[in-house]
Amino acid sequence: MAGSDREIVRNHRPTPLFTAMGLVPPPPPKTRYQGSKYKLLNWLWEYLADLDFDTALDAFGGSACVSHMLKAKGKAVTFNDVLAANYFVGQAIVANDDEALSDSDISWVLRQQEGIGYDDFVQRTFHDIYFTDDENEWLDVVAQNIPRLSTLNRRAIAYYALFQAAISKRPYNLFHRKNLYMRTSDVPRSFGNKATWDKPFAEHFAAFAREANSAVFSNGRTCQALNMDAVEVPDDYDLVYIDTPYISRKGIGVDYRGFYHFLEGLVHYKDWPDMVDYRSKHRRLKPAESPWTDPKRIHEAFRALFSRFAGSTLVVSYRSDGIPSPEKLAEMMRAVKGKVSLYALNGKYTYVLSKNRKSTEVLLIGTD
Repeated sequence: MAGSDREIVRNHRPTPLFTAMGLVPPPPPKTRYQGSKYKLLNWLWEYLADLDFDTALDAFGGSACVSHMLKAKGKAVTFNDVLAANYFVGQAIVANDDEALSDSDISWVLRQQEGIGYDDFVQRTFHDIYFTDDENEWLDVVAQNIPRLSTLNRRAIAYYALFQAAISKRPYNLFHRKNLYMRTSDVPRSFGNKATWDKPFAEHFAAFAREANSAVFSNGRTCQALNMDAVEVPDDYDLVYIDTPYISRKGIGVDYRGFYHFLEGLVHYKDWPDMVDYRSKHRRLKPAESPWTDPKRIHEAFRALFSRFAGSTLVVSYRSDGIPSPEKLAEMMRAVKGKVSLYALNGKYTYVLSKNRKSTEVLLIGTD
């Protein structure tokens, strides 16, 4: 195996137990994940700070920046996400208290190793779709090396680095269509960062691994990461933070599984061949139904979630033009909570890919 559990990582060592040493916890790493609340963390904490809670569930954890922020505030945090790729992000920077991916680990992951029979699934399946042939070959090797790292936390950081490297080299940071030509065409460009696109995968990977290392710390509490349907998460929590996929007023849902299917495949490398929808030009995963992207089922999904965590303070991040409407969500929340408050951002924040400049972030808080 690569590295040793006792190896000291120079220059990017995990932060010690900050509460015991009077240290300021590190900020969460920036990501290119669509829908991330990174830019809104201070605004969120303005409303969460006065709530009485010690344990918290981030039910749709995504990029893990909210979970990381709550951990930095000294809370016992449970990160959850139904996507396995996101689970590893939560494991890397929330559940992980003290492990880093060492320089020798990084070097080992990036090299083809003797004695390992490597599959070439990415090369065979995704030619001329997302990455160049050389990049696809690199992805095949790294995706098969990561599961061989010695600990869960090291594997999680390596997956984090791999995901961020892959996203950074994609137009729009997504895997929603076959569009490698946008990177490779010799044409004038009015968007994107060609230097980032052209930077070798290995350089991206090493930089993102060290970035994740720098976000690791202990707050003296037990934090964990789960990979479950939100309504099936066990145990009770003082506060449940809910940031579901968004359905626009036109009834179009944000399908994170569809946007980031390639990352899910990298995690499930051995099973990936059976998961692909080969009829699709961009080799997405076979469709999976979700009430969170279905305008006909979304209301009942919220009711079920609110009922499941009726004993917790409920906090919902939402958009003002979503389905259901914020007012309807407040009505459903009042069925289980004695007081429901609704707060709106002052309009300074807009979603990067959204053309609807009238939509703003809203926050619903239900307490007893």
